[in-house]
Amino acid sequence: MLKEGDKVPAALLRASFDASFAGSDTAKPVTLAELAGAPGRTLVLYFYPKDSTPGCTRQAQGFTASKKAIEKAGGVVVGVSRDSVKSHCSFRDKYDLAIPLVSDPERKLHEAFGAWGEKVMYGKKILGAIRSTFLIKDGVVAKVWPSVKVDGHIDAVIEALAGKTAAPEKKKTAAKAKARAR
Repeated sequence: MLKEGDKVPAALLRASFDASFAGSDTAKPVTLAELAGAPGRTLVLYFYPKDSTPGCTRQAQGFTASKKAIEKAGGVVVGVSRDSVKSHCSFRDKYDLAIPLVSDPERKLHEAFGAWGEKVMYGKKILGAIRSTFLIKDGVVAKVWPSVKVDGHIDAVIEALAGKTAAPEKKKTAAKAKARAR
């Protein structure tokens, strides 16, 4: 698993993956380096379990709604799942998503980033995609969220991109304490 401060292996940055982009029904092979864009941009690479499921849909819609704020903060957001490009196109079109979705059926990205492994689902341990997000700047992992809860996550990503250090959990705790004091 890649951790904060780790350099993303050059071979992984140059490896080609099929991606679905808004306005196209065909796969376009791209590299992570190409997805990141110009030097100095931060790639927001988020892994999600499955197209068109409730949590994954809310997360993708949230990233789409926040795309301009993420770009303003210097980021480029890209979703990754094991689903096919055809599935990604349907998902993108059904929910009007404006972010690229990368197909990783062989789990190369998932395994390299530690976004594949044992997790608990409905009380059972299973192997699967682990909802996680990585900020990658100039080929180095700048920030990792290893086990993401959808609610509040996109705000935390934008804060991290903007250089703010306050964790959303601390804000929630402070807000709860303030509410209790009333």
